[in-house]
Amino acid sequence: MRRAALILVPYLWLLALFLVPFAIVFKIALSDPAIAIPPYTPTLDLREGWSGLRDFLSRLDLENFTFLTTDDLYWKAYLSSLRIALIATLCTLLVGYPIAYGMANAPDHWRPTLMMLVILPFWTSFLIRVYSWMGILSTEGYLNQVLLWAGVVSEPLTILNTPTAVYIGIVYTYMPFMILPIYSTLERVDGSLLEAAEDLGCSRLTAFWLVTVPLSINGIVAGCFLVFIPTIGEFVIPSLLGGSETLMIGKVLWEEFFNNRDWPVASAVAVVLLLILIIPIILFQRNQQKSREADG
Repeated sequence: MRRAALILVPYLWLLALFLVPFAIVFKIALSDPAIAIPPYTPTLDLREGWSGLRDFLSRLDLENFTFLTTDDLYWKAYLSSLRIALIATLCTLLVGYPIAYGMANAPDHWRPTLMMLVILPFWTSFLIRVYSWMGILSTEGYLNQVLLWAGVVSEPLTILNTPTAVYIGIVYTYMPFMILPIYSTLERVDGSLLEAAEDLGCSRLTAFWLVTVPLSINGIVAGCFLVFIPTIGEFVIPSLLGGSETLMIGKVLWEEFFNNRDWPVASAVAVVLLLILIIPIILFQRNQQKSREADG
């Protein structure tokens, strides 16, 4: 009974905060738009019981989902979000892995300080951190001032309101999610394995690729998923740093809800996005399960 009660708690949490909201959004996605508050007409009324459910199934249509396939905006937004998320995840990995590697090889008395520096940005509001990048990347921002002062450029660079600014914002924001799992795996790497590889004739670089990287693969996979999954649906960063030129599904979703007031279509967009995210979520859970089995 204790084990069942312990397992029941996360399942109830999942039911309350995931399955129930998903069911509500899916119900709205099957509704018809209307000029009202809320701006839709439900096609399913649970108060009518089984008769209402039978009536709903008899006239069920997926018009809002079909509409997504007729407008290029939506599938382009999905593809653009996937592309941006993949590139941003790769950039975060390229920057985050050396930091995690340096932390894992730092003296023991320095590691808590380095860990605190990685976590320190979370002590500040997410919006404030993104707004600060607007001041850094703007034409009159600090970055251009430093580049002009150093003579690197002759005129200010246009970085804000471009995809480059979006990548910078995503890499900066989600960097801790990449560093921490990689650092966790690198910290447990047995140094004697590297010494054995070097004794067998490997150089330090070869030993790094043949020993350290394979042993840290679980942290790499976990970090990539932790960055990739939330980046696909990101809204704040592309809105503030990318401007109108950056197309991501999170921005489209917000515009459908609050500008167009088309809740059924917006809910259909959200349902499809969630179905896309289920694939990396399942892969992430399997990777975590394999990692736990390997540690056990």
